[in-house]
Amino acid sequence: MKQSPPAEIDIADMTWPPPPYRSPVPSVTGADGVRRFDGITYATTPGYRPRLLDVQVPAGEGPFPAVVWIHGGGWLDGDRRYPPPTVPADLLHGAVLAAGLALVSIDYRHSLEAPFPAQLHDVKAAIRYVRAFAGDLGIDPDRIGVWGESAGGHLAALAGLVGPDGPQGAALEGAEGVGSGASGVRAVVDWYGVADLVTLAEHPMPAMPGTEFPDPYEALLGATVAERPDLARAASPVTYADGSNPPPFLLVHGTHDGLVPYSQSEALAAALKSAGGEVTLQPVEGADHIFLGSSAIPAIVEGGVAFLARHLGAGA
Repeated sequence: MKQSPPAEIDIADMTWPPPPYRSPVPSVTGADGVRRFDGITYATTPGYRPRLLDVQVPAGEGPFPAVVWIHGGGWLDGDRRYPPPTVPADLLHGAVLAAGLALVSIDYRHSLEAPFPAQLHDVKAAIRYVRAFAGDLGIDPDRIGVWGESAGGHLAALAGLVGPDGPQGAALEGAEGVGSGASGVRAVVDWYGVADLVTLAEHPMPAMPGTEFPDPYEALLGATVAERPDLARAASPVTYADGSNPPPFLLVHGTHDGLVPYSQSEALAAALKSAGGEVTLQPVEGADHIFLGSSAIPAIVEGGVAFLARHLGAGA
């Protein structure tokens, strides 16, 4: 592998405290020509772990459109490096890169580290970071989409719908990392994400024998939905679906999802259509959460990649 030379450090230019993010690390180029930037610190906050992202850029001449991947895990768990166990990383990453899209995989603060809207603040900070350093990363700052699964699908939907000029815009935008700049996206793929926390409170959590797993919705809000219905609405993508000019959405959801009911994606699709938005709702018949029970995973992945490539102008 070819590695870029380390950047020179000018001690005279150093400041204290350090800035709330770091410049991109040197890239490593693989035999396949893919450039990789691993473990970039896109945001720091005293008292919390640094938030990291990885970037993979296809071989060839850029700049390339980019997909920001947001992992799931009930906002309590998960890791930027690993898709759900039903979706091999090589399949997901390879399909994205083969389509001429750069892949940005991000971590964010979990809910027991900081309640909502910290997770959305981090997603917005990652998007701002990618735009600010697009030239170094070989990315087109005007062609960025988001793709998330489960908790990450919820955050992807919010990233697509929440803007600084909307309801509670400044409070939801945050100022983490690169504190200013555009955080909007051109397309959203949401796999089985939560759309309405208020109605979801009526759906009992399935039992998890042998585990002591906190209630993910209570952990996200720092309270029950009944105690903080205002925050539950603020954390629900349907709240913002009637905003002006939403980006195109692809919603993919198992019809037998026992954790996040299929009706959640139906509700978001209906709200987006009512607002005149472009939305495709793709049911995965008989599949549970994370598409358990489906044999169509490769086709589902390819469908998400094709949707993003089309709306981000990959190859243009």
